Amino acid sequence: MRRVLVLDTTLRDGEQVPGAKLNLYEKLEIAGQLRNLNVDILEAGFPSSSPGDFKAVEEIAKKIGGKMMITALARAVKSDIDAVHDSVKHAQKPLIHIVLGTSNVHVEKKLRKTRDQILAQGVEAVKYAKSLLPDVQYSTEDASRSDFEYLWETIEAVVKAGATMINIPDTVGYAVPEEFGDLVRRINERLKNLNPNVILSVHCHNDTGLATANTLAAIKNGADKVECTINGIGERAGNAALEEVVMGLFLRKDYYQATTGIKTTEIKKTSRLVSSLMGLDVQVNKAITGDNAFAHSSGIHQDGLLKSRDAYEVIHPEDVGVKEMEIILTARSGRHAVKNALAQVGFNDYTPEEFEQIFAEFLKLADAKKEVYNHDLFHIVKSTVKRNNTEVFGVQELYELVDMQVIINNNFPSASVKIKKGNEILVSSSIGDGAVDALYTALREGTGIMLDLLEYKLNSISRGKEALGRVTIKVSYKGKDYTAKAIDTDILKASALAFVNAVNMAVVEDMLSKQGQMVG
Repeated sequence: MRRVLVLDTTLRDGEQVPGAKLNLYEKLEIAGQLRNLNVDILEAGFPSSSPGDFKAVEEIAKKIGGKMMITALARAVKSDIDAVHDSVKHAQKPLIHIVLGTSNVHVEKKLRKTRDQILAQGVEAVKYAKSLLPDVQYSTEDASRSDFEYLWETIEAVVKAGATMINIPDTVGYAVPEEFGDLVRRINERLKNLNPNVILSVHCHNDTGLATANTLAAIKNGADKVECTINGIGERAGNAALEEVVMGLFLRKDYYQATTGIKTTEIKKTSRLVSSLMGLDVQVNKAITGDNAFAHSSGIHQDGLLKSRDAYEVIHPEDVGVKEMEIILTARSGRHAVKNALAQVGFNDYTPEEFEQIFAEFLKLADAKKEVYNHDLFHIVKSTVKRNNTEVFGVQELYELVDMQVIINNNFPSASVKIKKGNEILVSSSIGDGAVDALYTALREGTGIMLDLLEYKLNSISRGKEALGRVTIKVSYKGKDYTAKAIDTDILKASALAFVNAVNMAVVEDMLSKQGQMVG
């Protein structure tokens, strides 16, 4: 089976997204994680663009490289090539990447030269780069809109000049899979006759949503290497998403007869790191790395999954570093899903009549708050099943936010909270570095549950004066991570409710763990 190389350009093309600029230390952190992901080639930047970018590429080449090839982008001019060479030469396996347009639009309107002039410029650039390093990639920018014979003439000339990789970009997302696959097939046939050792690569943009499809079509037609970014970020609508291409091959290796060396269990971790450091949220329904990629809320789907995971799950979440599939309890969930959730919180002993009462209360709550959590089931069961609480669960009461006050100023942001736990009222006040920090410190002290906040995310989910804000937090307690959400028109209240939800998740988990130890 063919091994397809993966070049990640998150730190070059991905960083071209407005507002996504990274500092040196952030670039080094991402580069280190890309090494853990086992990408074959890392494109670390565009060193001629600024002293800062040059320094970042140089530091990555010195500190991160190892067996991973390090490259950076150069236009087909001597100063750019020198900048790439001087920054990547410290790597164990350096590569110079040159780009020059081949379409009529680029040759005549952007570069304003003749075809012969551009061809000669490309050849001279490759010859010069080859005198500096043995590995040189040449990208025929806007290849998908280029005249084929001129495109091939360019490829033939730069290969004879010493290029070891030829990259075919769909620079503006113009191609369609069948057409792009055929283009790659024709080039591949000629290139393998010209020099079978030259690697054929593709770089696809997502302007019409076809970047992944075009990349996979290219692999099917002989491409040896693909260029991608994490989460598909990049110029305009972005690039082919590494995780989609890799998992497409993972799932259908029988069809493509190709695989990669990517360590797929590192995908989710890499996605989160890039999203966090670049400040670019991943859409919830994004394939592979979106929050809902392995979440199921439809009753029909949940029923099928609980009977057999392969009914609605062709890629297992653990394959990409997600701990488990998530069954989200909503108003669309059926009885099977609710019974499964009750079993997870340790409640299996109910009569058919009691369950119907529980399910009716569940639907009321689901309509009111969109998603229902395990700790919500405790409240439902306690209010519905008329038995002694210890007979039902044998556990402590959960926490409920009664009231809160937050004072925001430049010097001492402070917060006070009132929390209910059974018949007990807990009151706590605290100051913090900001409003949310003060609020969370007060909640920690009030509940006595010391959660470590790992991630805080705020999204607007409606419009107008009464707009709803959704707060999602990720916390850690006793080495285990929990993700909790809450929705309210007041974002600080949503923040507090999300934290209380997380506290209750930890309490329930801790309780179930103790019950399991007692049984064992």
